[in-house]
Amino acid sequence: MKLEPTAQPKLYIGIDIHKRSWKVHCATDLFGGKSFAMPPKPEVLYEYVAKHFPDHQVTTAYEAGCCGYYAHRSFEAYGWHSLVVNPADIHRKGKERFTKTDKIDAQLISRELKDGRLESIHVPHVEREQLRSLFRRRNDLVKDYRRIKSLIKMQLLYFGIAIPEEFDNDHWSHKFRGWVDEVVFAYPSARETLDSRMRSFRFIDQELRDVSTKMRAYCRKHYKKDYYLLKSIPGIGGIVACGIICELGDLRRFNSIKHLAGYVGLAPGIHQSGDNQKSTGITMRAHRLMRSYFIEASWQAIRTDPIMQAYYRRHLGKNVKSIIIKVARKLLSRTLAVIKTETPYAIGVIE
Repeated sequence: MKLEPTAQPKLYIGIDIHKRSWKVHCATDLFGGKSFAMPPKPEVLYEYVAKHFPDHQVTTAYEAGCCGYYAHRSFEAYGWHSLVVNPADIHRKGKERFTKTDKIDAQLISRELKDGRLESIHVPHVEREQLRSLFRRRNDLVKDYRRIKSLIKMQLLYFGIAIPEEFDNDHWSHKFRGWVDEVVFAYPSARETLDSRMRSFRFIDQELRDVSTKMRAYCRKHYKKDYYLLKSIPGIGGIVACGIICELGDLRRFNSIKHLAGYVGLAPGIHQSGDNQKSTGITMRAHRLMRSYFIEASWQAIRTDPIMQAYYRRHLGKNVKSIIIKVARKLLSRTLAVIKTETPYAIGVIE
């Protein structure tokens, strides 16, 4: 009697990805497999699998990191099932928490993949991913902008030069910039230092304006509907709307506000042991950039929307930080509702 296989054999590949090399562990549904190092090229792995496992159903997984999603997209193009996983989702046994090598990491990913305990993070479309890079470039410029302003103020303070009262605020008007250009030092070397810093300030200021303008223009053109729906919400301006579109993608993919709040990081953390249960504050697992944007937008929402202001006043007396988190959660809920119903928000309508 001739025996034929009744199911397609399966291959599980765990990859620890780095810039210069990949550590790979291959395991089948029957055997543990082996580990090896290879150049960081998807086509090399494809040739290896085609040679040694030609008839296998292939599933790959690797940790999200600096190398992005190009490997994932290559694996999907080969007809493989590919996962990009959050490193925190890979379970480690006791001793594995204290022993870490690239080989062990690849073996862990392969083991968890084989046992069906891994879930992929959301992989954005290439267009959305590249738009996100523009938004993150803007955030880098904001950090540089704040830093150079601090350096300029530091130099003035160090040499005992007092800033006039009408200019002593966060807004740097053209008059203030002109005043800085005319500050006189005892020796020209300090003046050269300040001139250099002012040139950096003006360059970063212009770059920040240009990048912000191009980002808003792109979102208005290619995501016009969602952009203006988001802007109808009090507290959410053009930059925050762009951030939501770039970083969170299409909000329609979230099933509920609980799902979205957990992704952004506006969900409560709870610790329970026996009869003792306590709140640990908001969860540590978060999209930190967007969480900060929603918290900042909440302060503006309180000023412009009477319903948000009344909600804030109802909780007065508690910790201010706790109250603003509640407002941010409500703002997030409002954001999801506006996108899912595709109805602009009307100020003053009771929710």
